[in-house]
Amino acid sequence: MKKLSSLYIPVMACLFSAGALAQRPTYPAAPPPMNSGTSTSAVPVHVLPRADPVQLQKEADDLARTAQSIPADLESVRKGMLPKDVIQKLKEIEKLSKRLRSGLNP
Repeated sequence: MKKLSSLYIPVMACLFSAGALAQRPTYPAAPPPMNSGTSTSAVPVHVLPRADPVQLQKEADDLARTAQSIPADLESVRKGMLPKDVIQKLKEIEKLSKRLRSGLNP
C-alpha cells in the first residue's frame, strides 16, 4: 500500500499540472492605443489650393453682367421670340456660379 501512495502522488501531480496547462485561458491581443492626432499613419489631409481673388472677382462680374441681360431676353420670349443666345447665357451663368462656389467653398 505504501508503494501505491508513493506512485499516486507523482502521477496526480503530473495530471493536475497537465490539466492546468490545457485549461489556461487565452486572451486576444490588445488593440492599438487610440492616440488622437499623434499617429504617424494618419490619413493625409488634402488642402485645396485657394482660388485667386482677382479671378474670382472677374468671374463674379461676368456672372452679374450675364444675369442682368436675362430679364430682357425673357421679355422677348413673352412676345414670342426666343433669342438664340439665351440658352447659352443660362449655361454660362450656371458654369460661372459653379466656379465661384468651388472657389469660395474650401
